[in-house]
Amino acid sequence: MTTNEILGLAGGTALGLTALAWFAERRRLRRSDLDKVGWVPWTSVFFWALLAAVLLLGLTLKAWLAS
Repeated sequence: MTTNEILGLAGGTALGLTALAWFAERRRLRRSDLDKVGWVPWTSVFFWALLAAVLLLGLTLKAWLAS
């Protein structure tokens, strides 16, 4: 595997985690029992996963366009 493929795979994984965190946060906000909050800070997970996805996919695109 080349470095570009590894960056792209890591960026895709981070993007998938972003989608999962978005779905989980939306589900948490619409819960019927307000006392069952949960223990995962989905907003923080979403933010950091989105940041990682943008950076990794941006580096992948930059490397792909340079080659």
